[in-house]
Amino acid sequence: MGGPFARSPREHSDEPLPGFKLAYPMLAADGASCGFSGVTLGRAHVYRAVDDAICAHGSRHACPSRWCDCGFYCFHEMGAARDLACEPDHRSAVLLEIAASGRYRRYERGLRYARQRVKIVRIGRCECGRPADLLADSGAGSVGWRRLLPVCRNCAADRPVLGPDRFAELAGGVQVVLEGRPTGLEPGVPAAAAASPEASAEDPGAVALLTAEVAVLHARLDETLTRLEEVQTRLDELTRRDRP
Repeated sequence: MGGPFARSPREHSDEPLPGFKLAYPMLAADGASCGFSGVTLGRAHVYRAVDDAICAHGSRHACPSRWCDCGFYCFHEMGAARDLACEPDHRSAVLLEIAASGRYRRYERGLRYARQRVKIVRIGRCECGRPADLLADSGAGSVGWRRLLPVCRNCAADRPVLGPDRFAELAGGVQVVLEGRPTGLEPGVPAAAAASPEASAEDPGAVALLTAEVAVLHARLDETLTRLEEVQTRLDELTRRDRP
């Protein structure tokens, strides 16, 4: 494999090495446990918060093998994992902070290794752009497992959901962090605020609404004045007729 995962000599570490990766949160069919699946290689395999890598091709060799692409993968830097999460296919994934140990192979941007422990699960945004605070059944999955989707409460609707605390418990006590909005973006103005009488006059929508209301009031006032003039004219005519 070329690029950032070019081959290098095999190494071994007795001390955990930090890493960052993306994964899909998974819920067992019986609802008794949670795990994770990869976003690229090994997507069909679900692993636990503490687990050993297996060959996704069914071979029995030790992972990671020099002659195979098996093993867990992670980045050295969190920023690299966040960059990958910007791709449309990976936006429903969560970001994991892990500790890698055992046999590993070092690459320019990360590691391929034999054993890992998931320490922190970072849940980002809902598909609508709001910060997600729940995990909902996505409708996808693999045999015995349902894939979960980060959602906000507005988008959860009537779908079955799992709270972050419950997910952390079923995953074996991992720490779950709900992250805020992404850097560089500001929150939108709620629709209710735009319709509120207290909305800012600098809001184009509020200005347009107030302008339309003023125009209607002017039209009604003009109509009232016209009718008053007609009434006054009629009264003048009646007054002149009554004079001797």
